[in-house]
Amino acid sequence: MNEFITHQLPNRTGWIEVIAGCMFSGKTEELIRRLRRAKIAKQNVIVFKPKIDNRYAEKEIVSHSEQSLPSEVIEDVNEILTLSKNAHVIGIDEAQFFKSDLVDIVNKLADEGKRVIIAGLDQDYRGIPFEPMPQLLAIAEYITKTLAICVVCGNPADRTQRKTTSKDRVVVGASDIYEARCRKCHTIYNE
Repeated sequence: MNEFITHQLPNRTGWIEVIAGCMFSGKTEELIRRLRRAKIAKQNVIVFKPKIDNRYAEKEIVSHSEQSLPSEVIEDVNEILTLSKNAHVIGIDEAQFFKSDLVDIVNKLADEGKRVIIAGLDQDYRGIPFEPMPQLLAIAEYITKTLAICVVCGNPADRTQRKTTSKDRVVVGASDIYEARCRKCHTIYNE
């Protein structure tokens, strides 16, 4: 009798990776890096972005450093299930713009053996957790917290400073409306 026990490795194991942080911290850049590596490995990759995010391109995810990848533009997170049937790796950018149904969708995809990589803001402009990111962070196997550099003092920044007086939670913009700030330099002007 063999004294070594042979374990069967699970087949088609999926998982969830979340890249979270403030604006200008490199979330989309990191998402693009991981998706490009999966493509190099000849894995079938599909990328999604919310329709509301049209800052740089209509049908691409684009980092502030101008890296990009073609993407599917969706309004309803349920479209992800339909469009991801043949994908090995699913990328989702700007997850904070999707409804909380996203949590169930990515869990289902991971249970089907797919690698799901999600990027999004973990806090809104007030420093309050930005749903559904807290729930996604809770179910992820891998978490990457990205930091920017505070434009005021140069310290590591984990907050997004809004430069306008709008009180709407969602205001789509880039450096014209937002900048990275550290805990000490972050201010909420319009409360």
